[in-house]
Amino acid sequence: MDQGIIRRKLVGAARAAAAPESGAERALPLALARAARDGFGLVLECPAVRSHRYSLAELLELPPERGLILLLEGPRAAMGAMILSPDLLAGLIEAQTLGRVSAQPVLPRKPTRTDAAMVADWADQVLLGLEEGLLAEEDLVWTDGFRYASYLDEARPLALLLEDTAYKVLVLRCDLGGVRQGDLILALPAEGHGRRPHRAPPQPGPEPAQGADFQAALVAGVMEAEVVVQGVLTRITLPLSALLALAPGAVLHLPQAALDRIELAGLDGRCRGLARLGQARGQRALRLSQISGQEAAPAAVAVTQPDAPALPLAKTG
Repeated sequence: MDQGIIRRKLVGAARAAAAPESGAERALPLALARAARDGFGLVLECPAVRSHRYSLAELLELPPERGLILLLEGPRAAMGAMILSPDLLAGLIEAQTLGRVSAQPVLPRKPTRTDAAMVADWADQVLLGLEEGLLAEEDLVWTDGFRYASYLDEARPLALLLEDTAYKVLVLRCDLGGVRQGDLILALPAEGHGRRPHRAPPQPGPEPAQGADFQAALVAGVMEAEVVVQGVLTRITLPLSALLALAPGAVLHLPQAALDRIELAGLDGRCRGLARLGQARGQRALRLSQISGQEAAPAAVAVTQPDAPALPLAKTG
């Protein structure tokens, strides 16, 4: 092999690793996480982000088999694409239909029009969040103004639909609540026609808190944040036909329900502890018995809300 080629590749990789993170590389993971949280109540994280500049021929090699290709239309009729791997697509669909992401393997199938319709609004929210995060960044020029237009279930038509030009491509590995991982690819024309970034002049303000004062202010701000906790009596699995047939008055059998082992779960569906159902001051309440795998203190207090039953019992499946 040509040692010169290997040397150039190693030098290029070292330069890429040392290069500072671009605005889009910082803003896109945040936009993805917020759109998943606000739209589906799903915890989505993107620990790995890679940025590339590809020709159309190189871009056509990226879509995974049976991935969903969302076509994006932007300023001056420019076209781009957001590509979801089967694992990521399945997780987003499950979050909407089941309320959680399943750990079961994804069955191989081609994406459908229904799949595209179920994630189109989420994709638009991601693109909007990306724009808002780049209002003062140079990357706004090539990311601004793109929205969902249509979909493809295979990559071959991309060669006819996309312009033969250079593309800026962001490749992300997404973690869905620690249950499943999938990949997302955002490809937009490198020559952007969006808005120019707006940089407001710096405004004088109070000096930031330093040392112990800053730490105390940070702790106070975090401790005031609201956290939603659900009391889960049990979890059941139903066929889709039975779920669609549910009507007022229907009876759901809960064979595994136990009033002394109620799960405490956050928005991500993970069990954070166990509790016993009871009453406190005339209201339904939960007494904590176990937290994060450790026994709670004997004097654990009941969890209540002042004006409503303490924790709604969530039946999920």
